[in-house]
Parts: sequence; structure tokens; C-alpha cells
Amino acid sequence: MAGQRDGPGPGSLLPRRPGDPLAEGPRGAPPVSAPPLRGGIIAAGEGSRLRQAGFTVPKPMVPIAGVPLIESVIRNFRAAGVASLVVIVNEAEQAVADWSRSRFADLDLEFIVKTTRSSLASFREVTAWRPGGRMLVSTVDAWCREADFVRFVEAASRRPVEATVLAVTPLVADENPLRVDVDAGGRIIGLGGASGDLVTAGMYLVSERVRTRVAPAELGRLREFLGWLCQAGEPLFGEVVETVVDVDRAGDVAIAEALALAGRVS
Repeated sequence: MAGQRDGPGPGSLLPRRPGDPLAEGPRGAPPVSAPPLRGGIIAAGEGSRLRQAGFTVPKPMVPIAGVPLIESVIRNFRAAGVASLVVIVNEAEQAVADWSRSRFADLDLEFIVKTTRSSLASFREVTAWRPGGRMLVSTVDAWCREADFVRFVEAASRRPVEATVLAVTPLVADENPLRVDVDAGGRIIGLGGASGDLVTAGMYLVSERVRTRVAPAELGRLREFLGWLCQAGEPLFGEVVETVVDVDRAGDVAIAEALALAGRVS
């Protein structure tokens, strides 16, 4: 772990910027019924660094304190009230799909079994599922406590419907983090630079517009797409989740397990 940087206190959220219509949302407008929030999980990566460290199961099945990553993420979605989910896994992980369907028979759970060329391609496959409305998306290796995930979803849902909201964290547990600059209202004004005490955390509330927006063909990674959205003026906001671990290496598993076990004791 690169270390924990000073940031907002536990459970804190970035404040909204006074006077920013995108930060405050519409006033006096009658409530509009939105379609049910759908979820998507990106789990198509190979997990090569975990395999090199001796893990023999597919990455989505790597246990954190006895609970596979895929189970932890699906539990988070269910706790947040999301009952319709699509998960993309690679073609070597059909067994992950079968196990998950059996484990979560109460959910509307669909799988895309496809080996994609990049994280952005997987993101596109997931966000194209059942078009219409916003979509809650998480990578399978973004481990966090259930209560923190629910708080992120609640805070992100209060942002304007035309905005895309990224979970950001001061916990830097990634060898190549995507740093984020935010203004006083929580709007993201820079992505991918060398500065910033927050990093992206692998969880997103994606607007309907971004779900269908066509990116330049040369973009190959999800982080490149997010940076392009920021530069193009797409309204992006950050909501702080204090402890999110990007589980890519054996050391990340140890960090996540320590947090999971501490949560069970407290």
C-alpha cells in the first residue's frame, strides 16, 4: 500500500458548490419517476498478478476473509437496493457465472461471458445492457464495506441525473492510481494528473448520456475514457469512500481482509 493520505473524515462526502446548478439540482420541479436503478459488475480481467502470487482460483473467486470478491460486490448491490444486475466475466470463468447464479437465485442476475480486449470494452458491454436511465457499475476488485457502498450510492443518487459520479478515496492501495482533482462542490476538474489527494475507487453511477456516448477509437482503457469525459466537459462528480481497496496483489488481499475483520469486530 502506498499509504493513506490525509482526507475528509470517516463517512464524509464532498460538499456541493453553492450556486452551481449541476451541484444543487433543479428547484421547484415536480418529482419525476426514474426507471429502477440497474447494476453492472466488471469481472473480465485475468488476475495475472494474483496468479503469480499463488492464487489458483479465478480473480472473482479470490476470498476476502472467507467471502469471494464476486459475492462481496453482489451483496453490496443488493444492500443498496439494486436487484437487476449484469456481470461480465471472461470466457475462462463460466464456473464463476454458474456459482453466482446459484448463490444469488433471488436476484435478476445475468452474465456476459466474453473475453474483451480492454477494461473500456468490458465497461461498454456492461453499460449497454438494458438501455435507459442511470446505471451503477463496480469493478469486481473494488472491495469496500457494505455500509460504505450504500452510503456512496445514496450520495451519488442525490447528484443531478445528467451527472456521472465516481467513488473516490484517500486510501491509495494501487501501484498506478488514477488521481482526481475536485473543486469545493465535489465536481471533478482533473483526472490522471500527478496531483490530488484522492484516487478513483472503481465504483461509478453512470449517467444515461455517458452510457451511450461514443468515445474516440484510440481510447483503450477505462481510465482513458474517464479522462476524455472530463476534458470534454462531461459533468463528473466525486463522492468520498474512505476505505476502498483495489485488490490486484497479495498485499491488497491482506489489507482488505484486515478491514473486513475489523468491521466484524466493531
